[in-house]
Amino acid sequence: MPQFKVPMRDMRFLLNEVFDYASHYKTLPNGEEATPDMVDAILTECARLCENTIAPLYQSGDEEGCKLADGQVSTPQGYKEAYAEYMAGGWQGLSHPVEFGGQGLPMSLGMLKQEMLGTANWSFAMYPGLSLGAMNTIMLHGTDEQKQTYLTPLTEGVWAGTMCLTEPQCGTDLGQMKSKAEPQADGSYKITGTKIFISSGDHDLTENIVHIVLARLPDAPAGTKGISLFIVPKYLPGKIGESNGVTAGALEKKMGIKASATCVMNFDGATGFLIGPPNEGLECMFTFMNSARVGTAMQGVCHAERAFQGALPYAKERRSMRALSGKKDPEQTADAIIHHGDVRRMLLTQKAIAEGGRAMLYYTGQYADKMIAGILEGDKQKQEYWDSQLGFLTPILKGFLTEKGLDCANLGMQVFGGHGYIREHGMEQIARDARISTLYEGTTGIQALDLLGRKVLLMTRGKCVREFSQKLVDFGTRNLTNGTLRPYAWKLLKIAAQWNYLTTRVMLTASKDRDVVSTASNDFLMYSGYAMMAYFWALMAAKSQEKLEKGGEQPKEFYEAKLATAEFYFEHLLPQAKGHAESMLKPTRSMMQMKAEHFSFDYE
Repeated sequence: MPQFKVPMRDMRFLLNEVFDYASHYKTLPNGEEATPDMVDAILTECARLCENTIAPLYQSGDEEGCKLADGQVSTPQGYKEAYAEYMAGGWQGLSHPVEFGGQGLPMSLGMLKQEMLGTANWSFAMYPGLSLGAMNTIMLHGTDEQKQTYLTPLTEGVWAGTMCLTEPQCGTDLGQMKSKAEPQADGSYKITGTKIFISSGDHDLTENIVHIVLARLPDAPAGTKGISLFIVPKYLPGKIGESNGVTAGALEKKMGIKASATCVMNFDGATGFLIGPPNEGLECMFTFMNSARVGTAMQGVCHAERAFQGALPYAKERRSMRALSGKKDPEQTADAIIHHGDVRRMLLTQKAIAEGGRAMLYYTGQYADKMIAGILEGDKQKQEYWDSQLGFLTPILKGFLTEKGLDCANLGMQVFGGHGYIREHGMEQIARDARISTLYEGTTGIQALDLLGRKVLLMTRGKCVREFSQKLVDFGTRNLTNGTLRPYAWKLLKIAAQWNYLTTRVMLTASKDRDVVSTASNDFLMYSGYAMMAYFWALMAAKSQEKLEKGGEQPKEFYEAKLATAEFYFEHLLPQAKGHAESMLKPTRSMMQMKAEHFSFDYE
């Protein structure tokens, strides 16, 4: 299994030089303690935990998997000890209020922690990661009593949390949900139903698990307008060990992330407590879902980085044939495969996606911080503004980064050739683990419909694209006379214009043919992802050029590599956006004309 190392240099480059997080934190009501020294100390200590304790469990956890016996799930060997070390370090409450046992630091710092955990061992990271969404939901929508009861043990990591949405008959279409909530005389509810695909649904890492569950009240209207949200603990507070009617009925047999317990959860008259207003559960759950989607977008970056770290050493060591431009290692019988152009293509793609995606996430982290600042300051207008900005970024990050992260995981196997298909090298596990990222928290198709159908067409009439693409225009006009950056400036100006043109064309076509919203949505999302990543690679190129001229924190080789990778992205990856642009404007007829009954594998 390739050894994992936290990409600290790249993280510091983004935090300190590209996005100036030190100045950003000074503007936040909860950013006073997040000084550069404090942030660096947190990153250094978290890196130690991830490299020395969490990463070594990655392959062994996959081979052992989770086990279910007598309704209880056990995690692989070493997980309980690793989680205890994680909990003892106070990592779970890094970005949560001091009053509930947290450290009260900005949300973006928690995101950096999750990235390190996720790259080291995605299966392990899911256990504390699911809890974060439960904590955020209770914090925003829970009563004072619910906050006092649940947030401290969740923040300390003594308890864990889940989200329970999906049922056997419905996934994304939650209007078909059947779970029931019967009101009781004491104000509680009896929750009955079955939920599937529940990550961290049961395990042995914490003394209790707090399930955030969607269910219907008896008088609820049909469809999504009749869904309420409930807190349903595995054990009622004060009654740890006594059954509350919540059990794991089965463990899903999965392609990947096998050390993460994905459960069928049965609620048999379990005692639950309403969180938020009746019949507004879906709105409250979106707090959970949006944070989970950004976290899943991170998985694309994690697996691109993990695959790159595995493929790069192998490409430097493995020898095969001679480079076409002449011998590179004349004292050897063959050259290292890193000298072959196609291997360079694969490695540079992994590097460009991992580092470009990381920049997109860190930029988004500042948006999340500003949204939380609005909440802390009681400024609803500020909160809603930054939430809407996040709403535009979230489906692009989740859809684009997970698709490209999966591509990079597959490229990692490809660099190894046949050895990549063999378990002992660890590359096939990264590909298996990466596959789920495009599916859960809304498939890429769902993200694409959310982006184009809701965010772009319905909610903003293209304004969100106009606003973000202006950043590309500003960079382009500002750098047209810069010899190094001029090619990027021109391309950003062109893609900004095309992005807005495509948005308008699709909008006009949709007014006559509603199917185009669906047929064009995937291409629109992927195009948006390429355009957005181009902007961040231009920013990194500009900062790298500046630091080469004036001096910076990193060695000059680091900045030179950034400039080379930016050039590769603009010349070899960004052109892929053109295919998406052409495809999204094609008439829907070729996709929609065939009758459903004509889709067949047997015409006899």
